[in-house]
Amino acid sequence: ECGPQVTNPKEDDGRAPGAGEKASQCNVSLKKQRNRSILSSFFCCFRDYNVEAPPSSSPSVLPPLVEENGGLQKGDQRQVIPIPSPPAKYLLPEVTVLDYGKKCVVIDLDETLVHSSFKPISNADFIVPVEIDGTIHQVYVLKRPHVDEFLQRMGQLFECVLFTASLAKYADPVADLLDRWGVFRARLFRESCVFHRGNYVKDLSRLGRELSKVIIVDNSPASYIFHPENAVPVQSWFDDMTDTELLDLIPFFEGLSREDDVYSMLQRLCNR
Repeated sequence: ECGPQVTNPKEDDGRAPGAGEKASQCNVSLKKQRNRSILSSFFCCFRDYNVEAPPSSSPSVLPPLVEENGGLQKGDQRQVIPIPSPPAKYLLPEVTVLDYGKKCVVIDLDETLVHSSFKPISNADFIVPVEIDGTIHQVYVLKRPHVDEFLQRMGQLFECVLFTASLAKYADPVADLLDRWGVFRARLFRESCVFHRGNYVKDLSRLGRELSKVIIVDNSPASYIFHPENAVPVQSWFDDMTDTELLDLIPFFEGLSREDDVYSMLQRLCNR
């Protein structure tokens, strides 16, 4: 697990900056930008939504899993043969028999399924203790409306994976409380992201699944900048208890589960 990373200072409003306000897949304009506190480094944080995708020919998107030692020492003209890196391991294990033939849905946590705050929330669904620099902090977590129904249906239709840029010490206990049905077959945290131009990017090509059968549900366009054609964008959620976005998405995903590949239907979603 990666340690906390200090980002831009945040006004002390207690919010966990999951991703800021949502921008759609087809228009990644930033609706609202917020500063961040050191405590917020435990949550998913992005600095800039107008992120350029890396050129397809760039070999530097994925950092090597093993540091390559090579080059010439000063005054040494001998040729140094570089040590080849081992093949990259996929982030997900092999598909289980239970999920064979299902598409893989990657689901974000903060501001997509829940909203978390370091300030007390009277109607919090969970209170999660998190240790930061030797001090226990209480994190107050609100569940997005209809999240239970959404997760249960998604677990029936897809192989579901939680993928968050937050640290595991916060996100793992939240997932334990949120997912009472064992919907998430795997959980991926900040260390599984690619740090690209100041953003934690979820590189779907590292999952070990056929990309034409992978969908990512996320409120931050920066998190899926490598694969925008695989995304189902959702609005960032903080505390609107009348929100119905997760409920409204269920029929769409029921249709998507029957498609041969995801791209044509996701393109229609983008063009709505």
